[in-house]
Amino acid sequence: MDYLEKIFSLKGLRIIVTGASSGLGLSQAIALANCGATVFALSRTGTPKVEVDTTIPKTINFDKLDVSSLSDIRRKFGEIGDTGGIDVLVNNAGITQRVRAEQISEEQWRSIHDVNVDGVFRCSQAAYPFLRKSAHVGRVINIASMASYLGFSEVVPYSSSKSAVLGITRGLAVEWSHDNILVNSISPGWFPSLMNQQVMDADRKEKILNRMPLHRFGRPEELSAMTCFLASPAATYITGQDFSVDGGALAFGF
Repeated sequence: MDYLEKIFSLKGLRIIVTGASSGLGLSQAIALANCGATVFALSRTGTPKVEVDTTIPKTINFDKLDVSSLSDIRRKFGEIGDTGGIDVLVNNAGITQRVRAEQISEEQWRSIHDVNVDGVFRCSQAAYPFLRKSAHVGRVINIASMASYLGFSEVVPYSSSKSAVLGITRGLAVEWSHDNILVNSISPGWFPSLMNQQVMDADRKEKILNRMPLHRFGRPEELSAMTCFLASPAATYITGQDFSVDGGALAFGF
């Protein structure tokens, strides 16, 4: 085994990716599988919702999961863990709605937090006993957001939920530091996705592009590369950190 394969290969890893039916979740699942992992791509639909311009590796197993259901999480994670273990969990599932703050209903607030906050924590909890036993050093990789740091109009529940993801990441990283588990997060900038399309119009698109030093949207593979790195042997001394993959948006002053 050469040096690059030794530190970056994901061979032998069993990885769960939530929200993996389209967009960044599906892209991450494909990239992780291409790096050698067996991937369990979980989503409400249980199958890809979009066509992709690449071959989907045979080592990806698509299945259904509702991350807002504790019983569903425990059942599915138990099935996967009991048949070979879990080495990495990628908490990617997330939802949003574009609504002014004063108009947000209790149901809208709750549904977003059920998926984006409670789902992240419950999935991490369910994976814990299997991650702890991983022979490869267990990993939790949470997908946060620029909205974890910045305020955006008409998506306050989303901003709230993604700020919570950073708190969960840091708290679990400290608490599980002696349990063979590393916990980190990634804060994507603006990437093409079905979710982003829900909240973007021409005016917001212009503002977004002007905010980024690179002045372009990210490509899915540019985010997936960070996920693969954090799951790899190269990242065994990193925990409790957030990595912004945002074209420089958070660094941009004037």
